[in-house]
Amino acid sequence: MKKTIICVVLVLIAAAWTPAAQQQQLPDCPDLVRAMQALMSQDARLRDWALLARYRDANKGVKPRVVFMGDSITDAWIQPQYGGFFPGKPYADRGISGQTTPQMLLRFRPDVIALHPDVVVILAGTNDIAANTGPMTDEEIEGYLMSMSELAQASNIRVVLSSITPVSNYHGRPAVAPMTARRPPARILAINSWMKAYAAEHRHVYLDYYPAMIDQDGMLRTEFSEDDLHPNAKGYAVMAPLAEAAIQRALK
Repeated sequence: MKKTIICVVLVLIAAAWTPAAQQQQLPDCPDLVRAMQALMSQDARLRDWALLARYRDANKGVKPRVVFMGDSITDAWIQPQYGGFFPGKPYADRGISGQTTPQMLLRFRPDVIALHPDVVVILAGTNDIAANTGPMTDEEIEGYLMSMSELAQASNIRVVLSSITPVSNYHGRPAVAPMTARRPPARILAINSWMKAYAAEHRHVYLDYYPAMIDQDGMLRTEFSEDDLHPNAKGYAVMAPLAEAAIQRALK
């Protein structure tokens, strides 16, 4: 017990005073040291929970006609292996991997409103269901989507609400919980149903990716993903024209 207490004290002192370049020299208490190193690696994110700094420089001087707000599915869209992000179009990608709707709401003003686009395309909710920032009810998720929509509407930005995309269990690993357990399809469908009705009531555009991406069992088609969640090049090839059509509807 005494040895453990000493070990904790030494690690805390090391964490507070050791320069980053010397973090590998922490005291020899393997499990505790690993835990402290993991904690310190998250320090930047803890200090900027919504990652407001991510696009701060990129936002300077840009005037996109359309901004895509989202999580990793939006964030990865810009990568060349997925065909690029609407080449030649005045569209800005403002996705951040792992984010939930409350995080997006916090950065909605600098990453969307301040850019003065004509349209915002919001794709969010899957990480809320997965409890990335803590357990959330469907009503709480819907509330954050409403808040983003209301901010956009108050700023004369037309809103496209994207359905949460489907998931599957085709590429899962035995040691990891199935994707459908972490993101139950029933919850995805319930929020999507609410979103469609909300969009119609408030004259927003509802962008429905879901039916174009599922197989006969209602799962994300195996050829559209490598991990049961994120689209691959084929998945994005299906999503892109649907998004473009929704943007054009919003602009009309």
